[in-house]
Amino acid sequence: MAELHDILVRPIVTEKSSRQMAMGNTYVFEVGVRANKIQIKHAIEQVFGVSVEDVRTVNVRGKTKRFGRFFGKRPNWKKAYVRLADGDSLNFYEA
Repeated sequence: MAELHDILVRPIVTEKSSRQMAMGNTYVFEVGVRANKIQIKHAIEQVFGVSVEDVRTVNVRGKTKRFGRFFGKRPNWKKAYVRLADGDSLNFYEA
């Protein structure tokens, strides 16, 4: 089994994800490209001590960028939308 830091990379806190946190109890994470939904669910439950109802994943393609006269490409990455059970919540702003 993969390590937890290979599965969960970081939470994504944007305006859209903050709206989803408030309205639908859904949190957004950047996860490892090779992580599957079951591994993501177990990692969230183990790290944060909450119960997960649903996990949806999206493969995000890396952008092609210019570096002077050369073209480069950012790496592909995976995003997970995690819906928690009613009554559970996460707080990323704790010190």
